[in-house]
Amino acid sequence: MAGGAAKYRHLSRSSSHRQALLRNLVTSLFKHESITTTWAKAKEAQRLAEKLITLGKKNTEASRKRALSTFYTPHEILPKLFGPLRERYAERPGGYTRVLRVEPKKDDQAASAILELVDGPKDMRFALTARTVARRREQGLETLNDMTLTNVKKVTQFRKDGVEALEREISKLKIVKEKEGKKAGVKEKAEKEAEE
Repeated sequence: MAGGAAKYRHLSRSSSHRQALLRNLVTSLFKHESITTTWAKAKEAQRLAEKLITLGKKNTEASRKRALSTFYTPHEILPKLFGPLRERYAERPGGYTRVLRVEPKKDDQAASAILELVDGPKDMRFALTARTVARRREQGLETLNDMTLTNVKKVTQFRKDGVEALEREISKLKIVKEKEGKKAGVKEKAEKEAEE
């Protein structure tokens, strides 16, 4: 069978090199909550990250030992995994990470992606949905299209106080836009005075 279903991507590396790469990616993911890498590496790191969060939700001695053996800097990350991340994903049945394709950043034009933890402070879909809703309200359109409604449901469904958090983010965007408008007005006024 040509192109048969592989159990995992080999990533053109030996077993030990691949395991070290994935451990490093997952360590960085839990440390920063968002990383940029190639799409294939992101998908493989996503598999490992999902398993580790499931271990964090179990919170047994065996799961702690298993997570300890995976991370490169376990004493920094284990308290985060078994603390805030465990609480954040307590009600979520799965899908703790998200892979978003982005433009190739490397010289070789390899397919790049962002791997992020969902429902966190750096959640890209949450920020984009808030920006879309704020833009629609600014234009005077109170009704949202189907795709935006779906995204609103996805970003608020498992987030603690999801709707309130989305409204706070939308109001922040309005405040920032008003400040930028005031700065632009002051700049235009200064330019007119300089011309006179």
